[in-house]
Amino acid sequence: MLLGSEILLSRPELKELQLKRLRETLERIISSVPFYTEALAATARRDLKSSEQITDLPFTTKSDLRNNYPLGFLAVKQNEVLRIHASSGTRGKPTIAAYTDGDLRIWAELCARSLETAGVRPGDVLQNCYGYGLFTGGLGLHQGAEALGATVIPSSSGRSQHQLMLMQDFQTRVLCCTPSYALTLALFIEEKKVDRAKLKLEIGIFGAEPWSQECREQIEQRLRIKAFDIYGLSEIMGPGVAIECREQNGLHIWEDHFFVEVIDPKTELPLPDGTPGELVITTLTKRAMPLLRYRTGDSCALMSDPCKCGSPFRRITRLSGRFDDMLIIRGINVYPSEIESIIYSLPALGSEYQIVIDRVQTLDSLTVRAEIRSEFEEQWQKTHSDATERRLLQEELEDLLQQRLGLSANVEIVQQNLIPRSEGKAVRVLDMRAL
Repeated sequence: MLLGSEILLSRPELKELQLKRLRETLERIISSVPFYTEALAATARRDLKSSEQITDLPFTTKSDLRNNYPLGFLAVKQNEVLRIHASSGTRGKPTIAAYTDGDLRIWAELCARSLETAGVRPGDVLQNCYGYGLFTGGLGLHQGAEALGATVIPSSSGRSQHQLMLMQDFQTRVLCCTPSYALTLALFIEEKKVDRAKLKLEIGIFGAEPWSQECREQIEQRLRIKAFDIYGLSEIMGPGVAIECREQNGLHIWEDHFFVEVIDPKTELPLPDGTPGELVITTLTKRAMPLLRYRTGDSCALMSDPCKCGSPFRRITRLSGRFDDMLIIRGINVYPSEIESIIYSLPALGSEYQIVIDRVQTLDSLTVRAEIRSEFEEQWQKTHSDATERRLLQEELEDLLQQRLGLSANVEIVQQNLIPRSEGKAVRVLDMRAL
């Protein structure tokens, strides 16, 4: 077992450890990071009597990181940095993550802890289809799996035929990738008519993008595995910040290394457990680039009720999306995952979809494109009911979108394989209003 002695801590002992590590972090960043030296100048920073007093301290935002690009938040000498990771930078300058030797060891331990929590064991064959490089997903889970003692196949993303060959030849038990790519693989396996009994897959570790419960059910049914949600972000560490246990009822946050809050994104005030808001994370043990009250932009709620697995670590609900990914269409707030949930509730529709928002004169228009699953289309063609069934399916999806979201939408039902596939993070939304 790699969970460490912290798994045996009581809640009071864990809170005491958090306060100790929070005080140490504050002392270090005040003297080494100019941004925090200035931001904390007016606070009683050395006099925290409890971790709850963290609400008196300032937030850190992604804009702060970008404004201090590349290494303005570095809290150690540059020659102590052993590795650099970064975000994609699709919305501006990338956010940088730097790691000391100690940071890399802790990261590996937490990824190993996460994998073990999901049921991965030493000796398991783990196929890592996350992208390698500046993206933290590939190397993060790779080093964690090796620390656990698993056999790692670093296959990276894409090349589904090659992925399938590796699964068959090496009897892969654990699959790591984005949920959208898991569905791409499932479809590929179905199209190739592979005997699923010949695959040894049992566990899937999926993250890097929000995914609905309906998406989980599709993955579990089609790949015949147990699918676990893993959470992380490059600014904090990478994958391994939180993961679901076998109960699949919220993601356990490793609170011995991260202090978490959920706030109202508008008022910036803390919210009670169970109330959805914006996740805020403070790193407690990171050396190279520790972050204080980092606003993740991710939407979730804190769960403080005991988990049946017995872990002392609190949970967060599965993420419904990012606040900056939320769509405002004709004055209604919609997360793409809500539309996904509706699409996946209809058995005749496949896993690929596209959401297109445009503006006609002064009015927003919403178009949802979804694929028919080939087996349904073939069945309808045999009975000469293709046009009728397609129209009924279109009307059903239009009605569900109207009922659940309060939005009218143009629905396009297309043949399987007409919507572009994803090999990494899926691009589901095309917002033409900003173009």
